[in-house]
Formats: sequence, C-alpha cells, structure tokens
Amino acid sequence: MSNIKRYYSFLLGIIAASVTWSVVLYFYIRLGNDTSMYVSSQVNYSVQNTNENQVYNSQNNEIHPYEDVLSFFYGKKKLYKNSENLIHHLRAVIPDSSKDLESELGLVKSIQDRRKRDEGYKNFAFNILVSDAIGIHRELPDTRHNLCKKKKYSKNLPTASVIICFYNEHFTTLLRSIYSVLERTPSYLLKEIILVNDFSDLAGLHRNISNYVNTNFTDKVKLFKSKKRLGLIRARIFGSRKASGDVLVFLDSHIEVNVNWLQPLLSRIVDSKKNVVVPIIDIINADTFKYSSSPLVRGGFNWGLHFKWENLPKSTLKSNEDFVKPILSPTMAGGLFAINRAYFKELGEYDNGMNIWGGENLEISFRIWMCGGNLELIPCSRVGHVFRKRRPYGSPNGEDTMMRNSLRVANVWMDDYKEFFYKQHPEGKTFPFGDISDRLKLRKKLHCHSFEWYLQNIYPELILPSDNEQKSKIKWNALEQQKFQPWHLRKRNYTAQFQLRLFNTSLCVTSERDVKHKGSPLILSPCLRRKTQVWYQTDKNELVLAGLLCMDASTPYPKIGKCHEMGESQEWLLKKTKKNTLVYNVAAGTCLGVSETPSFQSMVSMELCSKKTGIRWEIISTA
Repeated sequence: MSNIKRYYSFLLGIIAASVTWSVVLYFYIRLGNDTSMYVSSQVNYSVQNTNENQVYNSQNNEIHPYEDVLSFFYGKKKLYKNSENLIHHLRAVIPDSSKDLESELGLVKSIQDRRKRDEGYKNFAFNILVSDAIGIHRELPDTRHNLCKKKKYSKNLPTASVIICFYNEHFTTLLRSIYSVLERTPSYLLKEIILVNDFSDLAGLHRNISNYVNTNFTDKVKLFKSKKRLGLIRARIFGSRKASGDVLVFLDSHIEVNVNWLQPLLSRIVDSKKNVVVPIIDIINADTFKYSSSPLVRGGFNWGLHFKWENLPKSTLKSNEDFVKPILSPTMAGGLFAINRAYFKELGEYDNGMNIWGGENLEISFRIWMCGGNLELIPCSRVGHVFRKRRPYGSPNGEDTMMRNSLRVANVWMDDYKEFFYKQHPEGKTFPFGDISDRLKLRKKLHCHSFEWYLQNIYPELILPSDNEQKSKIKWNALEQQKFQPWHLRKRNYTAQFQLRLFNTSLCVTSERDVKHKGSPLILSPCLRRKTQVWYQTDKNELVLAGLLCMDASTPYPKIGKCHEMGESQEWLLKKTKKNTLVYNVAAGTCLGVSETPSFQSMVSMELCSKKTGIRWEIISTA
C-alpha cells in the first residue's frame, strides 16, 4: 500500500512539472518575437503633437518586445503586448532643437568633407573643416571677470612686437590668429607682428601666406622664413632678434586674443621690467573650435619635468579684487607670454642648445625666478589657444628632443635635485644633451639662486620624493583641492531618458558587451524595456547608457566609454526632422546610423547626415 502511495505521489509530481513547463513554453511562444520581425517595411510610425502631450501611434498596432511581462516569482507585471497602454508607453518623442542641422559648422556633408576633416586631423590635429567654416574673423565671448572690464590703463604704455612662429600651420587658422591680434590691439601699442615660417614643407604654404601678407596687410605684419628647420626654440630667438618693440609677446600660431588682452600685460611690465607676464589661456576646442573660459590655475611641474596645471594656494582668492590681481606662478606653459625685450636679452634669451620643442618653458621659468625675475599670471588678459590632443610633427631626425632638453634643464638648473629626475628617467644618464658650459656661465654671471631656494621660496607646495607622509599631506593641503568624485559616481543633471529606436524597425541601440564594459561597441538589438537600452541625456548633451558610460564618437564605430565631461566626441545633439530624429555628434560632424541593411546585432556607425536611410531614429521616452 505504501508503494502505491509513493508511485501515486511521483506521478502527480511528473504531471505538475509538465503543466508548469507547458505554461512556461506557452508564454515564451506567445510573448517572444521572431527575429525576422525585427525589421519590417510594414511598420508605419507617425508622431503627432497634441498640446502638451506627444503621443505615439501605429497604424497596424504592431509594437516591440517588452521586458516586464511576467514573473513566475512575483506574478504578472504590466502585460502590455499589442495594447493601447504599451503603444502610449512607447511613445516617440520629437526633441526640441534650437537650430537646424545645416547651421552646424562641423557638419560633414559629403565624402569630400569627410576626407578634408580626416586629413586635417592627420596634418594639424584639429578640425580644419570647422576652422575654414568660421573664417578669418569672428566674435569671441568676453571671458574676463567683471572687474576687469572696469579697469583703466595708462595710454603711456610701451610698444609690443608680437612674434608668431609656425611650422606647417593651417592657413585659415594662422590668418585668424593674425587678424585677432590686429583687430583687438590698439594700433599705437602694436609695433609689429613678426611671422617666422620655420622652414615649413607643406606644399604652397609659404607662397600663399607671402601673397596674402603682401596683398592684405601693411608693413606692420612682417614675414620671415628660416633657411633650415630651427624648431620652436631657435625660431623664437630668430624672431626676437628681428623685433624692434619695447616688449616681446610670444604667441602660438593657433590662438585668438580676446578683448583688451595686451594692456594688462604691458601695464605690469611698466611696473618692473623684470615682470614676465602670462595671459590666462582660454580653451579653443580642437574639434569644434568652441571658445570657452579657463579657470584661474597656475603652472607647476612633476619630477619627470613635465609641465602641469594645478590649483592655486589656499587663500589666494579671498575677495573679488583677488580675481583680477596678478598671480605668482612657479612655471608657465610657455606658448604665450610677454617680456621686456632688453630683459629677455639680458636674461639669456632661450637656451640655444635645445632642439625643436620641449622643456624650454620650464627652463625659462626656473631662470626667471632663480635669477631675480617674477613670473605672473594676469587674469584680465585672456588669449584662446587650440588645445590639441597630440603634436602633429616630431623631430626631423627622430630624436627625443623632450628628453634632451629636459636633461639640459636638470643639469644646468636643478643642482642635486636632478637625481629625482634621473630616478624617473634612468635612461637619461646615458642620453646625450650637448654642451651646457655657456648656460652654466650664464647662471654664474646672473648670480642666480640655488634650486633649493626656488623650492623653498617659489614652489614650497611641490612634494619631493623624499618627503614623508606627514610632510606630503601638509603640502597637498596647502593647495585648493576640489572634492574628488569617481567618474561613475559623479552627479549628473539628466534632462531626459529614452531608447533610441531605428526608424521603421523594432531595433534599439545598446552595447555589444555588458554596459559596464568600457570600449564596448554599439549594436542594434530588439527593443526591450530594460535599463541596458536606456540612454540618459545630460545638460552637457552627453548620452549615458544605463547611467554608467557615455556614447563616444572618437572612432568611426561609436563606443561607450568613461564620461570625460569635455563635450567633444561625447556631445550629441538630437536634431528633429518631420517625423523622426537625427543623432548628431558635434566633434565628428556626422550622425549615428548603420552602414548596412539593419538587422539584429548590426554595428552602429557614424554616417553622413545626408544619407537617405539608416540614420533616422525615434526617441522612445522611458520617463
């Protein structure tokens, strides 16, 4: 009898399990979609704006897979399949757009535009498509502190010779640099602009510039070409020896000076000829050429002898007036500064033994401070500079000029502290750096201080490798510190959340790998109401997948990556058309799309915005 009961229970268990799996299979078949239905020419979407509500309609009532359909653990949840509720819930929203796509300066309209943009990045490391579209004149935002606008300067200021050295510079960008100086500098203060072509080998560049200078400028603009490649350092020495103004102002060849930029610099040099002054360097974005204000920071360096920006010492900025006063800086970036011409000569110009580029900014910074001068940042002088991600040229013979020049700095100026540099670069002990006897004689002639004096009096906040933990902490705390937030925990201001569905399909954009995987490409996948397909738009026009990683267009196939909050390849504009939306990347000048007939797992790519198909999207609100 007990065996019969046992078999009876076993039979009931089999029946119950069979029923359970039958139910599971039933719902799986009913709720799943065949992959052949992911792309359908039958679907006809339209969007209507009705007062405040934007409603999604579908003529044939076909919708897309929805994730939260049924849970066998928690019961039924929002079973909306083929219902009016889901159709409303997956409404397509046409975003507001402040300006037409055609007005975007960086818009790549053709294959020729794309080729021009790519060649520009290769040769100049910035977007020449945008630079050419801007032209040689433009208005700039006044980024000065309000108190700067009220400051008055004497009319009795010294004259300035502006020296711009260039090698294979982009023609339009160079001309805009020149015009910005001419148009924003009082004529009576501008003695001349000296252009030094450092033996450029870019086809036609010198001829074009020479013709333009001779045709359009007065004799205030003077063009010289070196007989061989000098490098930035020797080219600046060459230019300074051609100058006749009271003050030398060295500028890079991809800059734009801002309003009343020169008077604050000259005014400080009038106070003392030993004041070497640097403008605040505003940022011109290399991708978009957007001009934006820089914060007040000063120059420093690390023991690898690389320049760095750092926060100001605490209590530097106590009142509004402090924001317009000169700020002492241990070092300068080197691209832009002004110095009394006679003092420049007296101080020893640049180190003529340095090659091409690198280290000269630290060398002259140490020399200014250690030999009796002052190095100051002038907040009321603003000059924009195109910050490139790389230098598009190297040494003619492949030499590591940064190492050579840094070794000259260390062995002339750093005394025993050069050992900290050698610990960072042990290969430097056998690296040739040329004869430094003349520079050592100059240091002796100028009665310069020791490097220890410099560290104690000018840069006491610099942490030494020999400092203990307590001393390092004291130095660290001497500088203003922004509260550090890991990038993935930073608070962002989200303005919208949505899925990106390719028009006329049931495919949405998601990452190929896990949403936490940096560098994962983007693909099309069946639209499911899950967080791994939800994009969060921020007030900086970033698109953040699942609130974690940002969509990035730095490659032809966009990926998700760490949100750097700098715009550029992570700045996306949603441009509305009549019935759908283009997703435009500001830096790339192209639109999000697919290059092939869309299907499950198609790779998402950056496409010309003029394409007829594969670039139009519906914004499916998930809020």
